[in-house]
Amino acid sequence: MKKVIIMGAAGRDFHNFNLYFKDNPQYRVVAFTAAQIPLGHDRIFPPELAGFLYPEGIPFYPEEELERLIQDHRAELVVFSYSDVAHVEVMHQASVVTAAGADFLLPGAARTMLKAAKPVIAVCAVRTGCGKSQTTRKICEILRSLGKKTVVVRHPMPYGDLRQQVVQRFATFEDFSRQRLTIEEREEYEPLVEQGMVVYGGIDYREILARAEQEADVIVWDGGNNDTAFFHPDIQVVLFDPLRPGHELLYFAGETNLRLADIAVINKVDAAAAENVELVRQNIKAYNPRADIVLATSLVIVKEPRRIRGKTVLVVEDGPTLTHGGMAYGAGFMAAEKFGAARIVDPRPFAVGTLKTVFADYPHIGRVLPAMGYSEEQIRDLAATINQAPADLVLFSTPIHLCRLLSCNKPTLRVRYEYQDYGEPTLEEMLMKRMAACRRS
Repeated sequence: MKKVIIMGAAGRDFHNFNLYFKDNPQYRVVAFTAAQIPLGHDRIFPPELAGFLYPEGIPFYPEEELERLIQDHRAELVVFSYSDVAHVEVMHQASVVTAAGADFLLPGAARTMLKAAKPVIAVCAVRTGCGKSQTTRKICEILRSLGKKTVVVRHPMPYGDLRQQVVQRFATFEDFSRQRLTIEEREEYEPLVEQGMVVYGGIDYREILARAEQEADVIVWDGGNNDTAFFHPDIQVVLFDPLRPGHELLYFAGETNLRLADIAVINKVDAAAAENVELVRQNIKAYNPRADIVLATSLVIVKEPRRIRGKTVLVVEDGPTLTHGGMAYGAGFMAAEKFGAARIVDPRPFAVGTLKTVFADYPHIGRVLPAMGYSEEQIRDLAATINQAPADLVLFSTPIHLCRLLSCNKPTLRVRYEYQDYGEPTLEEMLMKRMAACRRS
């Protein structure tokens, strides 16, 4: 029996466990390690989900304890199971593991994909914050116009009681309240439900796939971070960000997605320098010449932009885009500048509790506040930080109505963004081309 440690961030790690190790007597998983998200350790993967080999469940530890865990348990194999990590950092971790005496495994993308009975369109990216969410919504809109009943399956975000999150189905706002979701989870599910879509997520993607197949003509995989898809895609759409040119070759599993793309969408071309757009285009052509390339923008939508002009503004941005996505700001900051804010408040001096830790852990973040909310405590800290900051107006550039979850003592305005083609060929044209090819084959 080979002793195993799975390195993760509450998502891909559970999927790899289910596919490779659950009920497999050749292996004994002695620990999960947790990175990227706060509050990911100090809990147990419950025995109800771990299977008969683990009557006490499997403990989580901070990733910083990896070397000690290998030595204490005499672990022979460490499985790297999360994404949006620089290539050099992956190899640093591999060096820690191999020096400690264990083997280091990166499972092959195809080996962790389940085969669906229905067509699958996967939306993935080379980095967090490239614009997957609005692209997923656009693809759902296109499929709906073709009369296809579409179900979205989201990359996992099981941050609560894992026993209650084996299979999650969201079709109404009441489903969000019942499931007690974090802010990050709501950011991904809520816009799709507003669009009228059924969305699945959870832990057991075999069961999730089986249920989604029962009510879908087409399944759309809505990827998280820059991870690879959990289902074998018939068409893989991959997002690229020319505001971070070259990152498509520098991150795991972003480069894998680059090489797997059928349709490569270079987003944010209106905000990026032309030479950076061209650099991304040339990298796609060099490393995946079979991919069709589409140019796009993330259209910023503000219903009352006149309210921004001349005001002192606090900008609240999508959390993961700023943290492990590596961005200093997002659409909210750009909207504040575009529509004439007199001043953008730096939230760092007013940060409370866990938000102070976020700024310390991610010093690249600029004059914006990440919408962190992995726990009730962190949501309270987010609200307190917003309420302490001296501003005339709060710009919420997150996919959800945050004021539904927290109390704000200032006027607020929502900044949204949607997919928009930038010239030809369009995303719809390329989807039609690829779908026709799938039918012929």
